[in-house]
Amino acid sequence: MLAVVCPGQGSQTPGMLAPWLELPGTSDLLDSFSAAAGTDLVQHGTTSDAETIRDTAVAQPLIVSASLLALRTILDGRATTDVVDVTAGHSVGELAAAAVAGALDDAGAVGLVSHRARAMADAAAATPSGMSAVVGGDPDEVLAAIEAAGLFPANVNGGGQVVAAGSPEALAALAEQPPTRARVIPLQVAGAFHTPYMDAARTAFEKVATTWLATDPRLPLLSNADGAAYATLGEGAHGHGRSTDVLARLTAQVTAPVRWDLCQASLADLGVTAILELAPGGVLAGLAKRSLKGVELVAVKSPDDVEAARDLIARHSVAAGATAAEGTA
Repeated sequence: MLAVVCPGQGSQTPGMLAPWLELPGTSDLLDSFSAAAGTDLVQHGTTSDAETIRDTAVAQPLIVSASLLALRTILDGRATTDVVDVTAGHSVGELAAAAVAGALDDAGAVGLVSHRARAMADAAAATPSGMSAVVGGDPDEVLAAIEAAGLFPANVNGGGQVVAAGSPEALAALAEQPPTRARVIPLQVAGAFHTPYMDAARTAFEKVATTWLATDPRLPLLSNADGAAYATLGEGAHGHGRSTDVLARLTAQVTAPVRWDLCQASLADLGVTAILELAPGGVLAGLAKRSLKGVELVAVKSPDDVEAARDLIARHSVAAGATAAEGTA
């Protein structure tokens, strides 16, 4: 059983789209994403420096575009419903996952995330804040130390990692007195995402998201809120959830914690045997390596990984097997 997962902010690197643009058709696709985003993603994905693409308003559409560019290259015209058994995305990656599931079209996902990105960048600029990864330590002690420092557990990632978010002073204090057997690592992000620091961003984004063009998911899509499939909130037209719930939770996610630990638990409960992490891959595969023992992993970083991704699909996708069986019936 194959899960396709989409990475979140911080996974971007300078020049990451350059090798993809050497492939036929990708330039036109990226141009359509640039038009949807209202920014030059070709430039940002090829020549912009690390500081430029660290800007939230740039990073988020760039990451979602990279994920979807990789997906369409890997599938080479095949429908996601013929290949993907379940999908999920971490933070901003949930918008890419919504496109994988068919709740948003690709350009629509990039356009919507651009509104999210600008709103979050504005909120981050209004009040200094940040995020730090807390790696290791007893999970309960880590959460207690984060709360005691006046911080928020913005991402509960599993695999011994929680991301704390809040004021720079509180983050510095946590780093000076970390929980026992834990390390505190500052993250290169502009603000305390998924916390009340983003209230203004959530309000601004809600005005756009609630009226955005979306359709009911066509395959299982997991929510960052609780790790459960959207179908638990209502079956929708295809049995996999309702577009209204997807848009509502994408809005709430701006200030709500990302429970990636629960998403991984759901993947385990579903019997997932392989995880394909779309570009810019690596972070989620690393978490899965620690939390989902025995699950085969492919993290797509460049076109060099496309054949490995296709091989993983061929060997693990239940949907692909069912499609092939139907074709011979």
